[in-house]
Formats: sequence, structure tokens, C-alpha cells
Amino acid sequence: MCVAVFAWKIHPDFPLVFAGNRDELHVRPSSAAGFWEDAPQVLAGRDLTAGGTWLGVTANGRFALVTNYREGPVPEKGPRSRGELTADFLRGATPPRDYLEQVQRHAHDYAPFSLIVGEAEALWYFSNRDARAPFAITPGIHGLSNHLLDTPWPKVSLSMRRLEALLKRATPTAEELLELLADRTPASANELPDTGIGAERERQISPVFVVNAEYGTRCSNVILRARNGELHFAERRFDAAGRRLETRDFQLAGDGA
Repeated sequence: MCVAVFAWKIHPDFPLVFAGNRDELHVRPSSAAGFWEDAPQVLAGRDLTAGGTWLGVTANGRFALVTNYREGPVPEKGPRSRGELTADFLRGATPPRDYLEQVQRHAHDYAPFSLIVGEAEALWYFSNRDARAPFAITPGIHGLSNHLLDTPWPKVSLSMRRLEALLKRATPTAEELLELLADRTPASANELPDTGIGAERERQISPVFVVNAEYGTRCSNVILRARNGELHFAERRFDAAGRRLETRDFQLAGDGA
């Protein structure tokens, strides 16, 4: 995921409203969202190189999201895949806070990351580029890209404003959230962050939806988790030209609020 916005515990009907785009090299193989054969409770796409995921949910309310933290033109590599951080949480039953405290103890094994994990009543955040210990995410609208939670990069701030406006005027739908993720307009030069990759590269990957022949938006995901535990998960996949390939919709009954 390279931009994600979510409303946590502020909508009367949906405690979690989530929208996010996954940006990745187009040559890196991955499977579309579905239930995993080796972990049937997990609903997620899957990275076919390392076996983990960028985003996933379970019917009993577990949620996990990881993004890389950008610092310089050559991404740092770690001995372990960041995708296992989300996959291990989704497979298990460890409470979010305890899980992130375990992750913190071996966080140096991974390239820079931001990680959000949660259950029906709690969302927690940790980054191995943040001096703070794991902390609970407060109710409100939040955003994350390739930095720390709520860092106001243009695509994050824009998407947060649009999500706020959507929630004020209507009960959100999956299609409206997918449309929120479709903006391909680059940020203006004076808004761009400086993460050490050069101004032109910053501009190329500054849109909410990135179109590039080598690296761009591979899929958009939305999640609507209702107060009674029912969950709507949707994924829209794209090719390297930004053309829509397919949309997958899943409705999970959940286990109640």
C-alpha cells in the first residue's frame, strides 16, 4: 500500500471505513484477493515472491496493513519480508498491542515499515522508523503513505479531506471509496515531500493513483466494517497502463459486534 485513508470509530454504522491503493513493481507477481488455502480465515491478496500480504482481514474482525517507509533512491532490504508482519497477525490470535510489542523486539530484521493491526474494538500502529512505542490509534480520520501515520503528504491530505466529505454527506459505498482512490493528478512542485529520490520521481509517484510502466498502482482496496460485524471487502485490479482488469467483492457475515 502506498496511500491509505480510513475513518475509525466515527461513523454511526461503520466503525471502520478504509480505502487504499497498493503501488508496486508490475513485474512482482501477486495473486488477487481471496481466501488463503493455508489459512482459510484470511481474506487478502498475496505476494507470490515472499508469501505475505500488504493488506488483509478476517471474518472475526482482524485487520492488518503494512506500507514501506521511503528514505532514499535505493530501498533498504531486510532479511525478512515485511509482508509476513501482516500475514502472521491475520493467521494468529495475539491481541494487537501484544503483537506489535513482539514485532518491536525484532523490528531491525525488516526494511523500513509502518504497520497497522487491529480487531473489532482496537487499532494499533508501529513503525521501525518511529521513536514511539506501539500506540493505539484514536477515533478519527487517518492517513498513511510511505512515511509515518498521518504525515501530511499531498495524496494523504487530499484523500483524508475527500473521505471526510464523503462521510458527511452520505453512507459510504464501496464504489464511492474506489472512486476516491482513482485520482491521477500529480501534486504541485511546492507540495512535494523530499525523501531523497529527486523532484521528478517525487512528482511521478505523487498522485493518489500512480500510472507508470514499471511501478504503479496495482490494486485498490476498500473495507466497510459494520457495527454488527458484517464486512464488505472489495478489490479492483489494474494493469501497467492503469486499465481496470477486474473487481472482486466479498461479503463476510462476521461474528457480531
